Amino acid sequence: MGEPFYITTAIAYPNGKPHIGHAYEWIAADVIARFQRAQGRDVRFQTGTDEHGLKMAQKARELGVTPRQLCDEMTEHFRAMADALNMSYDVFQRTTDEAHYRASQAIWQAMADKGDLYLDRYEGWYSVRDEAFYDESELIAGDDGVKLSPQGTPVEWQVEESWFFRLSKYQKPLLDLYEAHPEFIQPESRRNEVIRFVEGGLRDLSVSRTSFDWGVPVPGSPNHVMYVWVDALTNYLTGLGYPDKTPELEKWWPADIHLIGKDIVRFHTVYWPAFLMSADLPLPKLVFGHGFLLHRGEKMSKSLGNVVDPLELAQTFGVDSLRYFLMREVSFGNDGSYSAEAIVTRCNAELANSFGNLAQRTLSMIFKNMGGALKNELPQNNADVELLGTVGGLISAMQERFAGYDFSGGLDHWMQAVFRCNAYVDEQAPWTLRKTDPARMEAVLMTLFRAVHDLAHAVRPVVPTAIDALLDQMGSAPDARTFAAIDNTGWVSDLIASGFTLSQPTGVFPRLELPADEVA
Repeated sequence: MGEPFYITTAIAYPNGKPHIGHAYEWIAADVIARFQRAQGRDVRFQTGTDEHGLKMAQKARELGVTPRQLCDEMTEHFRAMADALNMSYDVFQRTTDEAHYRASQAIWQAMADKGDLYLDRYEGWYSVRDEAFYDESELIAGDDGVKLSPQGTPVEWQVEESWFFRLSKYQKPLLDLYEAHPEFIQPESRRNEVIRFVEGGLRDLSVSRTSFDWGVPVPGSPNHVMYVWVDALTNYLTGLGYPDKTPELEKWWPADIHLIGKDIVRFHTVYWPAFLMSADLPLPKLVFGHGFLLHRGEKMSKSLGNVVDPLELAQTFGVDSLRYFLMREVSFGNDGSYSAEAIVTRCNAELANSFGNLAQRTLSMIFKNMGGALKNELPQNNADVELLGTVGGLISAMQERFAGYDFSGGLDHWMQAVFRCNAYVDEQAPWTLRKTDPARMEAVLMTLFRAVHDLAHAVRPVVPTAIDALLDQMGSAPDARTFAAIDNTGWVSDLIASGFTLSQPTGVFPRLELPADEVA
């Protein structure tokens, strides 16, 4: 196996059904995981659900069920979404698993042994929705002067006994980390925000609660449960067997990337590394805080009536189309917007009309004019060599962008290659060559066959189902669909030697239609 690569998503809070924001993050993580596998890396991809806390207890009480019953029911909606969106995850970690209780209590004990936990009384502004305490200076004024958290959520004054973590002790170590490893927080705008926050001074952090009991019990303090961020963040270690020194822990930790929303960057880049430093554990290599996904430029909320079920979007437009649109349309790291019209317009123009049509035309002409038989070592002219060189260069540029988590930029390079192939078809006019120079027609079609093959492998991490259907038609072996296939110059000869003959092709990117209720 190749070099290990461990990627995680934020674990979703299942007090409601999944929304498009969950889908966006999980799709992006899946694209990263598939991209790394295509490069030959040995990938571990973990997602899951964050099932403890006051919000879950309140929601369960409201519904007349136990918190565990609510967790079991709602978590299945997230599993279903992950499967429906074709996520190639390896581990779905639930924080109610027995192994997670053990891991959380172990990291707590490690921090206690370091002398970094102490018992005191907490008084402060608390947001139930954010599961976070805020300083008075961080609050903003809402309507009628109501105090709100920096996220715009309601806060209430709370007083209770709490265990505290000596976060203030880690101000300098954290600033040293950010300086020594500028790549630790991405994109740069998030890094700058975090540095400013830490430079402003760190207060010790409340890490336990006594006002509810739905959580991981604090070792030696029977009336306390762990405050959500110690519990939740430890999930990244749970499946690796921590605290035991397992082969999995040795192989996969530290994580290569925690992929999260920008609203929880502080918890992952301040609290989490401080916890790990305290517990003498290695730090993750990178935390990437992506932006929000807006509906027609507006943040989604139930009151506005613009909350969209991602599974409905996937059923309406197709999973691959949704995946492609989100990775192509949104500059990763920034906020982005979507609408039904935008999905239809983008996917029809690029997937159906451009690449889909290129692939269908190429395969159809080979089937019709060459009897589906592939040919190799045909004489190439400058146009053929130039096209394959251009396609290869743009695919390399695409892969460099993907490696830096710039998916829209990478797909822009991919589309430039597709456009160049379509221009080549028009310039060479193989339908005319069929009558005037059949040998030249064959050279043109085989040049296009090679280009389509490479373009398909390049974009497979984004639209895996459609591309697999295309590569099946092209004779590509299912176990050889990695980027190495692009560099394998002998793959056409291998196909010919195997006796492969192209059958009547079928399109893999149908044109989308705007749903009737979206038509103005």
